[in-house]
Amino acid sequence: MNLILLSGGSGKRLWPLSNDSRSKQFLKFMENNGKLESMVQRVWRQLKKLQLNESTVIATSKSQVEMIQSQIGNDIPLIIEPERRDTFPAIVLAATYLYSVKNISLKEVIGVLPVDPFVDISFFKKIMNLENTLKTSNADLGLIGVKPTHPSEKYGYMVPLEETEYEYMQVSHFKEKPSESEARELMDQNALWNCGVFAFKLEYIISPLEIKGLPIQYEELLNNYHKLENTSFDYAVVEKADKIVALPYNKDWKDIGTWNTLTEEMATNQIGRGIISDDSTNTHLVNELEIPIIVLGIKNAVIAASPDGILVTDKEASPRIKEVLKDFKQRPMYEEHRWGWYKVLDYTKEEENEVLTKKIFVKAGNNLSYQKHYARSEVWTIIKGEGEFALDDEIRLVKPGDVLLITAGSKHGIKATTDLEFIEVQTGSKLIEEDIEHIFINWDEVKSCCKLPLISI
Repeated sequence: MNLILLSGGSGKRLWPLSNDSRSKQFLKFMENNGKLESMVQRVWRQLKKLQLNESTVIATSKSQVEMIQSQIGNDIPLIIEPERRDTFPAIVLAATYLYSVKNISLKEVIGVLPVDPFVDISFFKKIMNLENTLKTSNADLGLIGVKPTHPSEKYGYMVPLEETEYEYMQVSHFKEKPSESEARELMDQNALWNCGVFAFKLEYIISPLEIKGLPIQYEELLNNYHKLENTSFDYAVVEKADKIVALPYNKDWKDIGTWNTLTEEMATNQIGRGIISDDSTNTHLVNELEIPIIVLGIKNAVIAASPDGILVTDKEASPRIKEVLKDFKQRPMYEEHRWGWYKVLDYTKEEENEVLTKKIFVKAGNNLSYQKHYARSEVWTIIKGEGEFALDDEIRLVKPGDVLLITAGSKHGIKATTDLEFIEVQTGSKLIEEDIEHIFINWDEVKSCCKLPLISI
């Protein structure tokens, strides 16, 4: 059985720690052997225990690629959308990859699930059972349904067609986010929570593409991605399926998508600098800033601070943050990459001139790409660690206190010998990611084009 993990989301429900590049699945709040890990790291660890990682691909957007590589490795098969769209085109693109690149049989069962369910490892064993369920039931789709523990208004429900003697149930219809009274009625009908897990034979997705005249070869579909309907998999496929079955899952399952649900599973009530007074009961502080936050006498609250902003909210009110931020736009002020991370410290704009100041951390042994910009110059000041700095095909050793001047059009890059930190000040007329021309990614390629010996500055 092959799996497709869906990694998307804009991160607004867990603002300010999450943003367009760092969605909720990348936030490190879960404890594992004394260390904090993110939800995507937790799920990948669970899949590895069952050796399912070897038959798993992750469908994601360009903005999340380096975050995924930073947290779970550079060798993970990624299906990268050429543009951010809904779940239907993402799943279809991944299906063509499995078919035309990995040569998976059309009769093979494919499972699709979010990258961030908070579940026991038995949940993934249940997903593996969908393969046999699809074959014995002759259904179009197999789903996992969670037995409700309370009449929740946050989840969708799947309603059974009738009582059955089988392990699975046949699904009659779905009900999205009912009222509490409707949820109670649904529970009386033995309805299950829909946890977003689908399984189907590969031909169930590939055959309709052929009928519609759409490419079934991965590379060709990449170039025609805009032709796919921009809609959810639920609407495009699930609602139109003739026969759907669901396997009940009776253990703990949680969709950790808001601050109030996330704090229920956090390893500690404080992360980062600060103090929470003893009478601040059921209150959590998460602080990514370098200044302390003091919390006195505040109950049932979340205080979260990052370079993107500061949130102070009652826990029950926290789900409303997405609605409050619907018209709020700003560039991400913190991003993780395959090589480390950066924080935006300051940004100013006067007429046509912009100045952007970042603190950049590069993990030992990693490097920024060899690149150049056309609309900005940069000044780097090394504040911690040592490394190799390449400028216009000359490599130099750098150490704390060194100031590196990079003019517009100059080729430049850096590799960390030890953990390396530097302050970068960008100055120019267009401080955007598109003003980057990557020349080399691999540092061995950089060294091969730099003929001069290493010298210290």
